[in-house]
Amino acid sequence: MTPRGLTRFLQKLGYAGLLVLGVWFAMTGFALNAPAFAQAQETAAGSVPGGVEGSTSDSDFWRSISQGERGKVSIPDQKAAVMINRSGEDWRLVRMGPLPLWGGVLIGISLVGVLGFALLHGKFKLHGQRTGRVIPRFSQGERWVHWFVASLFILLGLTGLVILFGRYLLKPVLGADALGAIANAGLQAHNLLGPIFIVAMSIMLVMYFKDNFYQKGDFTWALKGAFFSKNHPPSWKYNLGEKSWYWLIAFGGTAIAVSGVFLIFPTLLDDVRGMQLSHIVHAICAIVLIAASLGHIYLGVWGVEGAVDGMTLGYVDETWGLEHHRWWAEEEIRKNHAVESAPEAVLAAKKETST
Repeated sequence: MTPRGLTRFLQKLGYAGLLVLGVWFAMTGFALNAPAFAQAQETAAGSVPGGVEGSTSDSDFWRSISQGERGKVSIPDQKAAVMINRSGEDWRLVRMGPLPLWGGVLIGISLVGVLGFALLHGKFKLHGQRTGRVIPRFSQGERWVHWFVASLFILLGLTGLVILFGRYLLKPVLGADALGAIANAGLQAHNLLGPIFIVAMSIMLVMYFKDNFYQKGDFTWALKGAFFSKNHPPSWKYNLGEKSWYWLIAFGGTAIAVSGVFLIFPTLLDDVRGMQLSHIVHAICAIVLIAASLGHIYLGVWGVEGAVDGMTLGYVDETWGLEHHRWWAEEEIRKNHAVESAPEAVLAAKKETST
């Protein structure tokens, strides 16, 4: 076996291992969380928790309490007359049941799908040869902001996943004490990095705003097969998938930011219901973004040959630009922005366009 063949074999073996790990992660999370989900459903239906065998009156008594029925108290605080806050119980049932269960399923499906596609299909390679001429794609400021936001997103995503899924996936392995220490450290990091992420994300959205409006031809790109077309359909600087990812971050990230502020500063809300709603919105939007980001990371870093050059070097080869974003590349070439070699040529071209 040649060195190149051995490298490909080890690469596919690694993807297969990650695929198996992803399936195990999803199945384990489902198996561990299924009992909690079932219990939550039974409690919501009015069953007595804890497996207590009571009389019918005991069951009726529990149901009335669980529905938030008000009793009588002799103290001034009339809130104490309610033993179980119904809205709090509803939040707990969602937090302990459907949220981690279906959130884990969504992330598991995304992880298995991306790894399976990488293993079976591999990389989208260029059809033509690189010309050596390059087109500036991202400025240094755009790249710095992108990687800063990406780093914060990964850290916040990992700490958030520990908080949401730790009791189901890590507690059986690490134990309650170790999980408590890790979860507490993750929560502190989450609260510290969250406000920084909001500011950085806002700057990034403004910097990339002008090129992410949907244009004529965007949907044609998808209808003609996108990446899977034999002759790659033309697109502008960003194709339909990239623009959709931008707007998903814009709306989902804004929802995460607003709900996160309410979670960090609960005094901004009048009652606990706002906190409960903020928690659910925060978790759902974060899960959706994490699941979608797996595909973005795969395509941007490894799945599309030459794509990572734009975000690491600041420029892409002329062949890559014409194959993947023809309308944008042709416009840049008409403006004489395509230059020979890199990075010195790119820097010279930037100086020329700025004068």
